[in-house]
Amino acid sequence: MTGRLTPWPGTVVDDPHASGGRATAAVTATDLDGAALGRRLEQAVEAADAPDVVFAVSRCGRRTIRSGGTAPPPPVPRPELRYELGSASKTFTGLLLARLIQRGLLSGGEPAVACLAPGRATGPDPVTLAHLVTHTSGLPSLPRDFFVRSLPVRRTNPYARYPAPCVIDAFLRHRPRHRPGTRWHYSNFGVAVLGHAIAAATGTGWDELLASHLLRPLALSETGTRAQGPGVDAMGHSKDGRAPVPAFDAGGFPAAGAVRATPHDALTFLEAHLDPPGGPLADALLSVRTPVLRRGPGHRHVHTVTWFRHPTGRGPMYFHGGATLGQQAFLGFLPDTGTAVVALCTRRFRAADPFVATAYSLLAEGAEEE
Repeated sequence: MTGRLTPWPGTVVDDPHASGGRATAAVTATDLDGAALGRRLEQAVEAADAPDVVFAVSRCGRRTIRSGGTAPPPPVPRPELRYELGSASKTFTGLLLARLIQRGLLSGGEPAVACLAPGRATGPDPVTLAHLVTHTSGLPSLPRDFFVRSLPVRRTNPYARYPAPCVIDAFLRHRPRHRPGTRWHYSNFGVAVLGHAIAAATGTGWDELLASHLLRPLALSETGTRAQGPGVDAMGHSKDGRAPVPAFDAGGFPAAGAVRATPHDALTFLEAHLDPPGGPLADALLSVRTPVLRRGPGHRHVHTVTWFRHPTGRGPMYFHGGATLGQQAFLGFLPDTGTAVVALCTRRFRAADPFVATAYSLLAEGAEEE
């Protein structure tokens, strides 16, 4: 299989912060004030107003974790449970693709159709793996018939009613309205297709790809894609914060939202991004920090292969949120201050929900301290 020579669509943004390495900004006593940080995290836990909440911060290798919630403490301490990352799983998917490209197993320019339906004509402007991971494929957020299929379980586990063959078939039948690579539109559908295309191109199942190329090299032993039940996985709750909901089943969308991890594993994942040259997957970790496109008014929204990126007074911060029908997650890191933030809770997103804004503020505060 041959792909296009350019792995990523568009022009790579010239950026001095993409080179990686340890924090270069001066770290002051205020930055390392563990007591003050602990109090700030306790306030964040209380503000989340969810049955189970964990806020975890790593600053220059020092971890501070606080947990709590409106529900009685579970038998297993909250920081030891695994939480559903939802769309934050896409950061694992993007890193996996970068890893496979760095190892020469893929180029990123492979047409997805050629991976999923060998022998089928790809056309002059095919959707490539790079388009899928950067949300520039032209695919909608979800397949057209998704809501019809998922209607019977739309409030509990809609993705479970849409398995992999349906995802692949919907992609092969879809006719984009715009040429791939010309417009940005966030798409769970596209990243789900990406996962199936990678699995088909490599001849390896998604779970094994993730485990062999990411989880084992990064020592993420408490991260996976399938629920294991009470004592291992935190239970999600509906918008009211009281009614439990079933464990999330990603159905045919594992690459878009199936990862679940403990707070400690999530911090380990982010710490690897803070100091790529110091650990495994160095080239791939640096690659996913490189800006690949700009969008929005004045092109002020910057994206890497897998992270949203915002500027701060002390370098760029990278982040991604996620939500399932009963849980929420936020992952973010700011390389120039050596800061990583993980926030997890077991209450479905609701109107005026403070959770993501609180987590984002915690990460941004690290850039404001002098």
